[in-house]
Amino acid sequence: MGFRLPDIVSAKQLLRRSSSNGSQVTSTVAADVPKGYLAVYVADDCRMMRFVIPVSYLNQPSFQELLTIPCREEAFINLISHLNSS
Repeated sequence: MGFRLPDIVSAKQLLRRSSSNGSQVTSTVAADVPKGYLAVYVADDCRMMRFVIPVSYLNQPSFQELLTIPCREEAFINLISHLNSS
């Protein structure tokens, strides 16, 4: 399953809009993501995994490419490990 960066940005803007117009955002999923991080979901046919990653990864070309193309969970985990070690 792949994610496109514009979808993530528009989702973030939508969340910002809904929280700034007075309605409460009561999602416990969003509550456990620290400031400066975002949640990324990786799914296959059987299960879904959630990763909380630094927003700074969005500036990494290799990570941007991973968000726009379908990839296996192992490739995502490998890239996250590599980015964490650099």
